[in-house]
Amino acid sequence: MRLTLHIWRQSGAAGRMETHALDEVSPDVSFLEMLDMLNEQLIAQGKDVLAFDHDCREGICGMCSLVINGKPHGPESETTTCQLHMRSFSDGDTITVEPFRASALPVIKDLVIDRAALDRIVAAGGYVSINAGNAQDANAMVVPRHDAEKAMDAAACIGCAACVASCKNASAMLFVSAKVSQLALLPQGKPERVQRVHDMVDAMDAEGFGNCTNEGECEAACPKGISIANIARLNREFLRSLVSADSQVSAHGTQHGDQSPPATGRQ
Repeated sequence: MRLTLHIWRQSGAAGRMETHALDEVSPDVSFLEMLDMLNEQLIAQGKDVLAFDHDCREGICGMCSLVINGKPHGPESETTTCQLHMRSFSDGDTITVEPFRASALPVIKDLVIDRAALDRIVAAGGYVSINAGNAQDANAMVVPRHDAEKAMDAAACIGCAACVASCKNASAMLFVSAKVSQLALLPQGKPERVQRVHDMVDAMDAEGFGNCTNEGECEAACPKGISIANIARLNREFLRSLVSADSQVSAHGTQHGDQSPPATGRQ
Protein backbone atom coordinates (compact mmCIF):
# COMPACT_ATOMS: atom_id res chain seq x y z
CA MET A 1 0.00 0.00 0.00
CA ARG A 2 1.09 3.54 -0.74
CA LEU A 3 -0.23 6.16 1.67
CA THR A 4 -0.14 9.92 2.02
CA LEU A 5 0.00 11.00 5.66
CA HIS A 6 -1.00 14.43 6.92
CA ILE A 7 0.47 14.50 10.43
CA TRP A 8 0.26 17.13 13.16
CA ARG A 9 3.69 18.29 14.36
CA GLN A 10 4.14 20.53 17.39
CA SER A 11 7.14 21.24 19.59
CA GLY A 12 6.00 24.51 21.15
CA ALA A 13 2.91 26.68 21.40
CA ALA A 14 2.22 26.56 17.67
CA GLY A 15 1.85 23.48 15.51
CA ARG A 16 1.56 22.62 11.85
CA MET A 17 0.57 19.82 9.50
CA GLU A 18 3.27 17.89 7.64
CA THR A 19 2.75 15.65 4.64
CA HIS A 20 4.69 12.43 4.13
CA ALA A 21 4.43 9.64 1.57
CA LEU A 22 4.88 6.10 2.80
CA ASP A 23 5.32 3.11 0.50
CA GLU A 24 5.12 -0.65 0.90
CA VAL A 25 2.80 -0.63 3.89
CA SER A 26 1.38 -4.07 4.56
CA PRO A 27 -2.35 -4.23 5.31
CA ASP A 28 -1.49 -6.61 8.14
CA VAL A 29 0.55 -4.13 10.20
CA SER A 30 -1.07 -2.11 12.95
CA PHE A 31 -1.53 1.64 12.73
CA LEU A 32 1.23 2.21 15.27
CA GLU A 33 3.57 -0.08 13.35
CA MET A 34 2.86 2.06 10.31
CA LEU A 35 3.93 5.11 12.35
CA ASP A 36 7.07 3.19 13.34
CA MET A 37 7.78 2.76 9.62
CA LEU A 38 7.33 6.50 9.14
CA ASN A 39 9.82 7.21 11.92
CA GLU A 40 12.37 4.88 10.33
CA GLN A 41 11.94 6.85 7.12
CA LEU A 42 12.34 10.16 8.96
CA ILE A 43 15.52 8.92 10.66
CA ALA A 44 16.95 7.86 7.29
CA GLN A 45 16.18 11.36 5.98
CA GLY A 46 17.87 13.00 8.98
CA LYS A 47 14.62 14.51 10.26
CA ASP A 48 13.07 14.63 13.72
CA VAL A 49 11.02 11.55 14.50
CA LEU A 50 7.31 11.78 15.18
CA ALA A 51 6.38 11.69 18.87
CA PHE A 52 3.35 9.56 19.64
CA ASP A 53 2.22 7.84 22.82
CA HIS A 54 1.88 4.09 23.36
CA ASP A 55 2.54 1.45 25.95
CA CYS A 56 0.75 -1.91 25.89
CA ARG A 57 -0.30 -1.92 22.21
CA GLU A 58 -3.07 -4.30 23.28
CA GLY A 59 -6.00 -1.91 23.80
CA ILE A 60 -5.57 -1.78 27.57
CA CYS A 61 -3.59 1.29 28.62
CA GLY A 62 -5.34 4.03 26.61
CA MET A 63 -2.11 5.82 25.79
CA CYS A 64 -2.26 5.50 22.00
CA SER A 65 -5.11 7.96 21.51
CA LEU A 66 -5.08 9.63 18.08
CA VAL A 67 -7.65 11.37 15.92
CA ILE A 68 -7.53 9.54 12.58
CA ASN A 69 -9.38 11.13 9.67
CA GLY A 70 -11.40 13.16 12.16
CA LYS A 71 -12.42 10.24 14.38
CA PRO A 72 -10.92 9.39 17.78
CA HIS A 73 -9.10 6.06 17.39
CA GLY A 74 -10.01 5.85 13.71
CA PRO A 75 -12.77 4.32 11.58
CA GLU A 76 -13.44 1.07 13.46
CA SER A 77 -15.91 0.96 16.35
CA GLU A 78 -14.82 -0.15 19.83
CA THR A 79 -11.21 -0.30 18.66
CA THR A 80 -8.22 1.56 20.09
CA THR A 81 -5.61 3.09 17.81
CA CYS A 82 -3.14 0.31 18.60
CA GLN A 83 -5.71 -2.34 17.65
CA LEU A 84 -6.43 -0.65 14.33
CA HIS A 85 -4.80 -2.35 11.33
CA MET A 86 -3.99 -0.92 7.95
CA ARG A 87 -6.45 -3.27 6.24
CA SER A 88 -9.06 -0.73 7.36
CA PHE A 89 -7.59 1.60 4.72
CA SER A 90 -7.04 1.30 0.97
CA ASP A 91 -4.06 1.71 -1.31
CA GLY A 92 -3.62 5.38 -2.22
CA ASP A 93 -5.53 6.69 0.79
CA THR A 94 -4.74 10.02 2.41
CA ILE A 95 -4.78 9.72 6.20
CA THR A 96 -4.90 12.68 8.57
CA VAL A 97 -3.47 12.06 12.05
CA GLU A 98 -3.90 14.55 14.89
CA PRO A 99 -3.76 14.51 18.70
CA PHE A 100 -6.85 14.62 20.90
CA ARG A 101 -7.80 18.26 21.37
CA ALA A 102 -9.15 19.83 24.57
CA SER A 103 -7.93 22.71 26.70
CA ALA A 104 -7.72 20.33 29.66
CA LEU A 105 -5.53 17.92 27.65
CA PRO A 106 -2.71 20.08 26.26
CA VAL A 107 -0.36 18.83 23.57
CA ILE A 108 3.12 18.02 24.88
CA LYS A 109 4.71 17.30 21.51
CA ASP A 110 3.37 16.21 18.13
CA LEU A 111 0.70 13.59 18.89
CA VAL A 112 1.41 13.28 22.63
CA ILE A 113 -1.05 14.89 25.05
CA ASP A 114 -0.97 15.43 28.81
CA ARG A 115 -3.69 13.29 30.47
CA ALA A 116 -2.76 14.32 34.02
CA ALA A 117 -6.16 16.00 34.40
CA LEU A 118 -7.86 12.61 34.23
CA ASP A 119 -5.46 11.22 36.82
CA ARG A 120 -6.26 14.10 39.17
CA ILE A 121 -9.99 13.41 38.84
CA VAL A 122 -9.46 9.78 39.82
CA ALA A 123 -7.19 10.84 42.69
CA ALA A 124 -9.97 13.10 43.98
CA GLY A 125 -12.26 10.18 44.77
CA GLY A 126 -11.97 7.19 42.46
CA TYR A 127 -10.98 4.72 45.15
CA VAL A 128 -12.27 2.86 48.21
CA SER A 129 -10.70 2.78 51.67
CA ILE A 130 -10.10 -0.73 52.97
CA ASN A 131 -8.31 -2.45 55.81
CA ALA A 132 -4.97 -3.72 54.57
CA GLY A 133 -4.96 -6.78 56.81
CA ASN A 134 -5.71 -10.38 55.97
CA ALA A 135 -7.88 -11.10 52.97
CA GLN A 136 -11.55 -11.58 53.80
CA ASP A 137 -13.48 -14.67 52.83
CA ALA A 138 -14.74 -14.54 49.27
CA ASN A 139 -18.38 -14.63 50.40
CA ALA A 140 -18.02 -12.13 53.24
CA MET A 141 -19.59 -9.39 51.13
CA VAL A 142 -22.06 -10.72 48.59
CA VAL A 143 -22.37 -8.79 45.31
CA PRO A 144 -25.40 -9.50 43.10
CA ARG A 145 -24.32 -10.74 39.69
CA HIS A 146 -26.24 -8.02 37.84
CA ASP A 147 -24.50 -5.29 39.85
CA ALA A 148 -21.12 -6.95 39.39
CA GLU A 149 -21.58 -7.10 35.64
CA LYS A 150 -22.58 -3.43 35.42
CA ALA A 151 -19.63 -2.46 37.61
CA MET A 152 -17.26 -4.44 35.40
CA ASP A 153 -18.71 -2.78 32.29
CA ALA A 154 -17.99 0.64 33.81
CA ALA A 155 -14.53 -0.48 34.96
CA ALA A 156 -13.64 -1.30 31.35
CA CYS A 157 -12.88 2.42 30.86
CA ILE A 158 -9.19 2.80 30.02
CA GLY A 159 -9.05 6.58 30.46
CA CYS A 160 -8.00 7.25 26.87
CA ALA A 161 -10.06 10.48 26.64
CA ALA A 162 -11.78 9.57 23.36
CA CYS A 163 -15.01 10.75 25.00
CA VAL A 164 -13.46 14.18 25.54
CA ALA A 165 -12.01 14.36 22.02
CA SER A 166 -15.32 13.44 20.39
CA CYS A 167 -17.45 15.86 22.41
CA LYS A 168 -18.07 19.32 20.98
CA ASN A 169 -17.95 20.61 24.56
CA ALA A 170 -14.84 18.62 25.52
CA SER A 171 -16.81 17.09 28.38
CA ALA A 172 -15.31 14.35 30.55
CA MET A 173 -18.67 13.22 31.94
CA LEU A 174 -18.50 9.72 30.44
CA PHE A 175 -15.07 9.14 31.95
CA VAL A 176 -16.06 10.49 35.38
CA SER A 177 -19.37 8.64 35.37
CA ALA A 178 -17.64 5.35 34.58
CA LYS A 179 -15.22 5.82 37.47
CA VAL A 180 -18.06 6.76 39.84
CA SER A 181 -20.32 3.94 38.64
CA GLN A 182 -17.79 1.14 39.01
CA LEU A 183 -17.61 1.91 42.74
CA ALA A 184 -21.17 3.10 43.40
CA LEU A 185 -22.56 -0.21 42.15
CA LEU A 186 -20.55 -2.26 44.64
CA PRO A 187 -21.03 -2.51 48.43
CA GLN A 188 -17.33 -1.72 48.91
CA GLY A 189 -17.96 1.72 47.43
CA LYS A 190 -21.02 2.64 49.48
CA PRO A 191 -19.35 4.21 52.56
CA GLU A 192 -17.67 6.97 50.53
CA ARG A 193 -20.24 7.36 47.74
CA VAL A 194 -21.48 10.78 48.92
CA GLN A 195 -18.08 12.41 49.18
CA ARG A 196 -16.74 10.61 46.11
CA VAL A 197 -19.22 12.01 43.60
CA HIS A 198 -18.80 15.56 44.88
CA ASP A 199 -15.02 15.44 44.92
CA MET A 200 -14.76 13.95 41.44
CA VAL A 201 -17.28 16.37 39.90
CA ASP A 202 -15.50 19.27 41.60
CA ALA A 203 -12.16 18.05 40.23
CA MET A 204 -13.63 17.70 36.73
CA ASP A 205 -14.94 21.27 36.84
CA ALA A 206 -11.63 22.58 38.20
CA GLU A 207 -9.72 20.97 35.31
CA GLY A 208 -11.77 22.97 32.79
CA PHE A 209 -13.71 20.22 31.03
CA GLY A 210 -16.91 21.30 29.32
CA ASN A 211 -20.52 20.50 30.15
CA CYS A 212 -22.39 17.46 28.88
CA THR A 213 -25.36 18.05 26.56
CA ASN A 214 -26.29 14.37 26.10
CA GLU A 215 -25.53 14.04 22.39
CA GLY A 216 -23.98 10.59 22.75
CA GLU A 217 -20.82 11.20 20.71
CA CYS A 218 -18.78 9.97 23.65
CA GLU A 219 -20.39 6.53 23.69
CA ALA A 220 -20.01 6.19 19.92
CA ALA A 221 -16.29 7.03 20.11
CA CYS A 222 -15.47 4.99 23.21
CA PRO A 223 -13.23 2.03 22.30
CA LYS A 224 -14.68 0.06 25.21
CA GLY A 225 -18.33 0.84 24.52
CA ILE A 226 -18.95 2.59 27.84
CA SER A 227 -22.66 3.46 27.99
CA ILE A 228 -24.02 6.95 28.64
CA ALA A 229 -26.32 5.23 31.14
CA ASN A 230 -23.38 5.79 33.48
CA ILE A 231 -23.87 9.55 33.09
CA ALA A 232 -27.46 9.15 34.25
CA ARG A 233 -26.18 7.14 37.22
CA LEU A 234 -23.68 9.88 38.06
CA ASN A 235 -26.52 12.41 38.05
CA ARG A 236 -28.55 10.23 40.40
CA GLU A 237 -25.56 9.78 42.69
CA PHE A 238 -25.03 13.52 42.79
CA LEU A 239 -28.68 14.32 43.49
CA ARG A 240 -28.85 11.59 46.14
CA SER A 241 -25.86 13.10 47.88
CA LEU A 242 -27.53 16.51 47.97
CA VAL A 243 -30.32 15.20 50.18
CA SER A 244 -28.17 12.84 52.22
CA ALA A 245 -27.86 13.53 55.92
CA ASP A 246 -24.19 12.58 55.62
CA SER A 247 -23.37 15.32 53.11
CA GLN A 248 -23.83 18.52 55.09
CA VAL A 249 -20.24 19.67 54.72
CA SER A 250 -17.77 18.70 52.00
CA ALA A 251 -14.05 18.34 52.41
CA HIS A 252 -13.74 22.00 51.37
CA GLY A 253 -16.15 23.25 53.99
CA THR A 254 -18.96 23.84 51.48
CA GLN A 255 -22.49 22.85 52.31
CA HIS A 256 -23.58 20.28 49.74
CA GLY A 257 -27.13 21.48 50.00
CA ASP A 258 -26.06 24.76 48.42
CA GLN A 259 -24.27 23.17 45.48
CA SER A 260 -25.76 22.79 42.04
CA PRO A 261 -25.74 19.47 40.20
CA PRO A 262 -23.20 19.09 37.38
CA ALA A 263 -24.30 20.60 34.08
CA THR A 264 -25.20 17.42 32.25
CA GLY A 265 -28.19 18.28 30.14
CA ARG A 266 -30.79 16.49 32.27
CA GLN A 267 -33.57 18.82 31.15
